[in-house]
Amino acid sequence: MLTADSHVHSEWSWDTGGLESTAKGTMARTCERAVRIGLPAVIFTEHFDFDTNWRAGKEEFPPACHPHITPEGYLLAPPLDVDGYFDALDRCRHQFPELQILSGVEFGQPHLFEQAARDLVDLSRFDRINGSLHTLVMGEDRAEPITLFRLRRPDDVIEDYLAEVPQMVAGSDTFEVFTHLDYAVRTWPTETAGPFDPRRFEEHFRAAMRTIASSGRALEMNTRRLWPWMPQWWKEEGGRTVSFGSDAHIPELLADGFPEAMAMLQHLGFRPGNEPHHLWSC
Repeated sequence: MLTADSHVHSEWSWDTGGLESTAKGTMARTCERAVRIGLPAVIFTEHFDFDTNWRAGKEEFPPACHPHITPEGYLLAPPLDVDGYFDALDRCRHQFPELQILSGVEFGQPHLFEQAARDLVDLSRFDRINGSLHTLVMGEDRAEPITLFRLRRPDDVIEDYLAEVPQMVAGSDTFEVFTHLDYAVRTWPTETAGPFDPRRFEEHFRAAMRTIASSGRALEMNTRRLWPWMPQWWKEEGGRTVSFGSDAHIPELLADGFPEAMAMLQHLGFRPGNEPHHLWSC
């Protein structure tokens, strides 16, 4: 049996195009696909961003994001429509009673915006809060790794990213799972820097993992890219719990790579909990 996909986006995430785009109805279509592929549970973790100094160029984001980029080059993500989101969840729960549908958010930079989040909504309403680090300091602003790779040595960007992980862990107790620790690697500039070699950054990754593990939080096994070293180092650095997340923004990518990821974690001694949405532990 597949485990829950704990990192899924729908039309309620600002980078999918929103309610007025062709993404309309994605939550329902994602639930349809979940039932079709035998997925027992899904957690819709919509983007939860509060940045006002996020530097971004239109060439770095898909068209769905362009309306949120100002002429000055800042990304201003709209706040999550909490009521609309929960109404959509309720409709899907009635429509798909055989599927466990849980609520959640992907909270970007929670160590910087915890109060803003609490001002918007009672965070206890969500079943799962994933914490994500999407941006790093760039002068007086912040920017994603894809931007910084054009301005700094690639090695420095990776090291800076991993160095901010302890700040995020220490600065917020709102999130349960640290997502896609390899986020900066997604846009590694292979053309100029060559293939990404994790061994060059092993101690930096391990240090970040130790911080997450010592806080008692889980690490997400993000299946956009399956790295055998990621769960191995996590376990060796004291990590005891994991979640699985596809980071799907379209239904077709729901639970993508899950059989392989589950087999990898089982080989390392991780086992599922009593319910499909529970974290795996060892």
